[in-house]
This record gives sequence, C-alpha cells and structure tokens, in this order.
Amino acid sequence: MKKRVFIAGHKGMVGSAVLRKLKKSSELEIIIKDKEDCNLINQRDVDNFFRETKIDLVILAAAKVGGISANSKYPADFIYENLMIESNIINAAFNNDIEKVIFLGSSCIYPKLSCQPIKEEYLLTDALEPTNEAYAIAKIAGIKLCESFNEQYGTDFRSLMPTNLYGQFDNFNLENSHVIPGLIRKFHDAKVCKKKYVEVWGSGSPLREFLHVDDLADAIIFVNKISKEKYQEACGSSGNHLNVGSGTDISIRDLAKMISDVINFKGEIVYDKSMPDGTPRKLLDCTKINKLGWNPLIGLPEGLNVTYSWFLENEGNFRS
Repeated sequence: MKKRVFIAGHKGMVGSAVLRKLKKSSELEIIIKDKEDCNLINQRDVDNFFRETKIDLVILAAAKVGGISANSKYPADFIYENLMIESNIINAAFNNDIEKVIFLGSSCIYPKLSCQPIKEEYLLTDALEPTNEAYAIAKIAGIKLCESFNEQYGTDFRSLMPTNLYGQFDNFNLENSHVIPGLIRKFHDAKVCKKKYVEVWGSGSPLREFLHVDDLADAIIFVNKISKEKYQEACGSSGNHLNVGSGTDISIRDLAKMISDVINFKGEIVYDKSMPDGTPRKLLDCTKINKLGWNPLIGLPEGLNVTYSWFLENEGNFRS
C-alpha cells in the first residue's frame, strides 16, 4: 500500500519543490489541499481535514515568510500566523496517529551574533536578530513543539533548519521578498527600464549562505527515509533539529554583482547604508546531516541562472 503524504504549503517555494520531487515516486500518494478548502490557521479546518483523511507523513512547508522589510512592518502577522499553522498541524498529527512529521524552520532561529559556522547546539544561547525576531520565535516554538511531543508521547516529529533559500516559485514582490528574488527583480527592472544604477539595502558587507530549494527538497526526502533511531542519534544532545545548508557563504556585495552579471545589467550598484544590514554573518554548520549522507548538488551560479530563467517565463505573474 502506498504511503500517503500531505504537503502543507504545496503552492509555496518549498512545498512546490517537494511536490515536483515526490511526483516522480511510484511509492507515494500525494495529498494537497488549497487554502479555500482548508485554512491552516483555522484549528477546526485542520482538525476536520486530518480526521477525515488518512495520512502517513506530513511535510510542514506552510509558513508566512518575508524579508527584512516585511518582518519589520508586520511582526504580529508573522508570529501569529506561523504559530497557528504549526500548532494546528502538529497537534492534529498527534491526535490522528500520523506516523511522521517533518517541520521546516529557518536559520534565523539562531542568535544574531552566533559563533560561525552555526551549530545546532547554539539555539537559545543568546539574543535574536531584532528585525525578524517574531518569525524566529514562532519557528523556535515549532521545533520545541516537535521535541515536546516526541519526549512526552514518543512521536517521530522531525525538524529541519534550512539556510536562506531561493529558486522557482520564490516571491519576487519587492515589498516582502527575500534578498535573492528581490535583487533579481531590481536588476531585471533596471535593465528593462535602462536605469543607470540599482540601489541595494545596507552596506553590502554581511555574509549570507544560500541553498537552492531543489536541494532542500532532496534533503527532506533523504531525512524522511532515515530510521527514527538513526535520526535521533544524528541530532544527539542538541535536540531534534538538523541544519540544512550549502556550506559556503558570500557577501551581499558579491551576490549583487553575481546577479547583475546573470541578468546582464550594465549600470552601477549603489548601497544605501542608512538601511539595516541584519545579522553580520549566518553560515550553518551542516556536519550532522552531511555525515548522514546528504550534500547539496546545485551551486550558486547555476541556481541563479535557473531561477532567473524561471522568473522570465513567469514575469507576468509578478506585476501588480
């Protein structure tokens, strides 16, 4: 009998990548649900759906996400919606005896000034980055929710903490996008409009690590196949979460230059130093998942080219 997999957030960047990968498997039956039919923020909707549907695995990719600007403007939305989504799904999974949950968090769960590279053990050892604190706290709560169910009830709820993601189906809205899609949109628009320069927030000095979303999808599938005992052994004393990253980082200045080259923008890049930089550096230590046998396959230049090609094919969808 096929295992039934529910992908929460199947229309988002991560969920759609997982959906593309899992569609190739003949061993799985994929279950998806549109927001109009099941609002994940609504506890009754989630409870009814899980009670009525036989599910073996939940991949919890649904989340409210955004960049520095959106996180600063709408902290209440970010903490409330993410807390509700993860609480409703994880609790419903337990109440309906679902075999396994894979919860996806974010590298922003770690302290702003963590030692580098960031180990899983550094969680809750210092203050968070203020510009995305609300989102980070919600994701930390999700990790601890999984840990607590496992400790009290012996469930198999796992948590993966990916680094900064990019790729197909990313959000290219300039008001609430992350850095790579935001820069792709800026440089593309500047090229089309023949502008002489593109303005980038901050000093350009912060270092960031990036992972193509298809690599994360592979990591999710990889981790799902590992036994409960092997997963817990890999996590060790750090709790119940594993980092997922590329292992290398790049300055925002070098990233901007790389994106401008991909897009073939010939103008100047100007840095607005009055805008916040965020965390100075954020590189994950992925030793634990690497030792299990997973490693990323898509380099940043290749990933940026694939992402820009997808953007060009779908550009009309991003115009407001």
